[in-house]
Amino acid sequence: MPIEIPTDLTPELVPLSWLLGTWEGSGRLGEGDSDDGHFWQSVSFTQNGLPFLEYRSETWVTDEQGNKLRPLSVESGFWSLDRPMVDGDVGPGMIPGDVVPTLRSAQDVEDLRIDEGGFKIQANIAHPGAISELYYGVIKGPQIQLATDLVMRGTNAKAYASATRIYGLVNGDLYWRWDVSTGGDDLQAHASAALKKLA
Repeated sequence: MPIEIPTDLTPELVPLSWLLGTWEGSGRLGEGDSDDGHFWQSVSFTQNGLPFLEYRSETWVTDEQGNKLRPLSVESGFWSLDRPMVDGDVGPGMIPGDVVPTLRSAQDVEDLRIDEGGFKIQANIAHPGAISELYYGVIKGPQIQLATDLVMRGTNAKAYASATRIYGLVNGDLYWRWDVSTGGDDLQAHASAALKKLA
């Protein structure tokens, strides 16, 4: 499946452009063993001209046949290249940036490429239950590796210490895995899924 890059995409989102769209499919909790739960997921990555992708995920518990039984969770956040902010960028809050994107050409973006061949990225993701994650990682072609730099928990949030996520495009499908530590132990398999892109 060829990757189409929107003509209105700000240059620094080109490395992330293969994520754009809505993806749906089934997944498994834990290691995916016979007694681990099943879920259905819908993920969207959208852009509005600013230098980030808006991310939203909704999941439902399903039976083994894929029938939705009840809502499971929702995530939302923003993904972008990890680069120093400059005066021309938006924020904080609603302070406007320059009308033209700060990175204006393919060469501006290429200058951010790291020695390993990809680009550093960041993702901040918020969850129900007063938990927010800040991830840093690398995108190299259609592969992403992320690890939490910070997990913020509210007073009554459940234990959650760190996480890693990996994403990859395989034959046009989006595969991902999420490992989590609740503290005091190593990362454990939390969930994984294979998603198809909707037309």
